[in-house]
Amino acid sequence: MESSSVSRVNGVVGLVSTSLLVASAALLPLVTHAQTINPSQVQPISPDDPNVVRPTPQDSSVLSMQGGQRLMDEASKAVSAQNYALAAKKLQEARQVFNQLSNFYQELAGSFSGIDNRIADGHRRKALEAAQLRDESTYQLALVHRAQNQPELAVPLLVQIIRSQQPTRELGKKAYQQLFEMGFVDSQFPSTGQSTSVSPAATTR
Repeated sequence: MESSSVSRVNGVVGLVSTSLLVASAALLPLVTHAQTINPSQVQPISPDDPNVVRPTPQDSSVLSMQGGQRLMDEASKAVSAQNYALAAKKLQEARQVFNQLSNFYQELAGSFSGIDNRIADGHRRKALEAAQLRDESTYQLALVHRAQNQPELAVPLLVQIIRSQQPTRELGKKAYQQLFEMGFVDSQFPSTGQSTSVSPAATTR
């Protein structure tokens, strides 16, 4: 009886040992693979602030003041090379970027008005800045259309600038002067000897 019990125990021990050997053999390839990873391929997490989320840099974004300015710079180079088609394309893209920025910042200013006036005022200033750049790129685009002998494209842009800037501001005066030179209007502004008062900054529309 005692001999039979010992035999059963030995049998169980043998089965357990066999199972452990099989499990070890199955895990061996995984361990070996883990040991072959090149440490230089591992990207370490900064120990200083691994959980801090930083604002995305705007320099590389098209939808930013810098992105719109880059398009205007590219248009300027195209004009210097007399590549007016490329210049018109870049200026059209720039004015769209600045117009979107102006609208977005204006909406943010309205959302924060009465909640945090400091933030609202900051967004309002950015909206006006973007509107000014939009009008400047629009003016340059109108000049390119004039150079291409396309007054039908230049006139609407110049009228938009005057509506946004008002005729008394510098850019508004320049836009109206272009209309006068093109013969679209027959009255100069300001008239000789007439003084004008300066209107507020560009409208965000």
